[in-house]
Amino acid sequence: MPLAAQDTPRISELTPVDRQYMAAQRESVEDLARRHFGQGFTGARDHDLELLQRLLDQRLVRPTQTEKLQAMGVILGDVLADELDMHWVIYQDRAGRSRALRYKKTDNYLFPVTMISRRQEAGSDTPVTAIYQKAVAAMEPVLEPLPYH
Repeated sequence: MPLAAQDTPRISELTPVDRQYMAAQRESVEDLARRHFGQGFTGARDHDLELLQRLLDQRLVRPTQTEKLQAMGVILGDVLADELDMHWVIYQDRAGRSRALRYKKTDNYLFPVTMISRRQEAGSDTPVTAIYQKAVAAMEPVLEPLPYH
C-alpha cells in the first residue's frame, strides 16, 4: 500500500457496539452525578460542564480512573456536538481507532473522549470549561456562520 494511502484516515459511522458502549459510558457518569449531587446531565452546556467539573473537584473521578475520565469525555463531546453541529464518527488511522466528532462532511475533527483524561493523567487541573473553550476555538475557523434572524 502506498505511504499516502496509509496516512489517510478511514472515517466510518459508529457501529451498534460503539453506540452501546458510549451509552454505557454516559450512564456510568450520569449515575455518579445523580448519586452524589442528586442531578444528572441535561444537555444544557453550562450545567453539564459545571457538573463534570464538580466530579473532578470533589475527586469522585480521580486521575488514575482512565475509563471514567474518558466517559466524562463522551459527555463533553455530546455538549460540543450539540453546540458546534458536529456528529460522532469512527476515525481510524495508524495510531488506531478512535471515536471522534466530525464537522459536517469536512475533514475537521475533535477527539473529546481523551480531552479530560489526558490532562488529568498528566497532573493538569485545567478546568472543564477551559477544555471546552479551547475545542470551540479550534473549530471556529471552519464553522459556518449562523444566519441572522
